Formats: sequence, C-alpha cells, structure tokens
Amino acid sequence: MTWTSQFGRGAGWVLQKIVNGLALTRISPNILTFIGLVINIIAAVFFGYANAENNVRMFLFAGLVIIGAGIFDMVDGRVARQTDQVTVFGAFFDSVIDRYSDVALFFGLLVYYARGNRFFYVALVAFVMTASLMVSYTRARAEALIGQCKVGFMERPERIVLIILGALFNRWGAMAPALWVLAVLSTLTVIHRIRYTYEMTRHLAPVKETLPLVLKSPPREEAELKTAQSTHT
Repeated sequence: MTWTSQFGRGAGWVLQKIVNGLALTRISPNILTFIGLVINIIAAVFFGYANAENNVRMFLFAGLVIIGAGIFDMVDGRVARQTDQVTVFGAFFDSVIDRYSDVALFFGLLVYYARGNRFFYVALVAFVMTASLMVSYTRARAEALIGQCKVGFMERPERIVLIILGALFNRWGAMAPALWVLAVLSTLTVIHRIRYTYEMTRHLAPVKETLPLVLKSPPREEAELKTAQSTHT
C-alpha cells in the first residue's frame, strides 16, 4: 500500500467521523451548505483586506479558511445520505450556494487587485469568474437536454484547489499563474461542453417554432358572443 493510499484512507476515516458526529445532531444538510458559504465569504474578506504589506499573511489565512469551507462542502451530501435527508431541493440549494461561494472568492480577489490599482488582474479575475460560472451553466443547460454532460477538466473541485494553492503560496506569486490556469482551462472546458452538446444533439429532429399563444374563446363561447353582438346591433 502506497503512502498516498494510506493518506486517502486516513482522510476518509477522519471525514467519516465528522459526518457521524454531525449526523447525531440531526442538523439539516442545507444548514451545513449555508455555513460553507459563510466561511467562503470570510475567506473573501481576507482577500479583500490584503494589500502590498500584508498580502502574504492575508492570502494564507484565506487559503486555510477555504480549506475549512471545503470540509462543509464535502460533508453536507454525506450527512444528507446518512440521515436520510436527501431531497431534490437540497441538490438544487447546494448547487446555487456553490455558485455564490465561487463568486464571493473571486469578488474578494477583485477588491484586492482593484485596491492595488492592478487593472489587468481585475479584468483577469472578472474573466475567470465569468468562465467559472459558464462551466457550471453549460453543464446544467446541457443536462436539461441530453441527460449528462460531465466532460471537461475544470470542475469546481479543481477550481477550488487552484485558488487554495494560489492563496497558500502567494509568497512566491502563485495566485497570478493560478488565475491564468483557471482562465485557460475553464474556457477550454466550456468549449468542450458546447462541442459535446452539439455532437449529442445534432441528430435530433429540429425543434418546431412555437407560435405565440393567442387568447381565443372556445367555439361555443365565440358563437354566443357573436349572437350577443348581433342582438345589440
């Protein structure tokens, strides 16, 4: 057994113990999901308060806080399954809150670069934020049409890992290349999903144009209306 597999088993054991403890409290998985959002907002505040003098320390704090938020992101679904609280709304709520968490982190970076008058990186973070949202949107929209669309590399876990690495190692300027990797791979993932959806749908019959609904009275009421009009005239 390799050391990586041993580490994985150990981490899984710890995570399961956390899940068991939370399951005993009968806490709602949606509450855990929301707590994860609050923790990510705290990380975003650390990003936003960073400046030229304290950015190494603030980014380090932000990276550690994001790791804490990731724990809640990993356990909410497990707690839901273990306590038999899995619901359709829960899956929807988790997805929505994940988008807010992503935007919060990128917004914190936007504030950091804006306060430092680094316009280029403000634009880069804005682009990465848009591309990240489009990765999620293209999957959701495609799966409404073809059932499944998990192609592409830059899913949310990969994005979070890159942000964490950029934050923890910003002493050596790691956040800038992390943003570039996010920008490129997120864009490629969106293109891949568009291409995949095209390939999966091009054999389907064209969708007929839906004519606008015209409010029209039923035949009987229409006849009665004409009779009434002729009587009054």
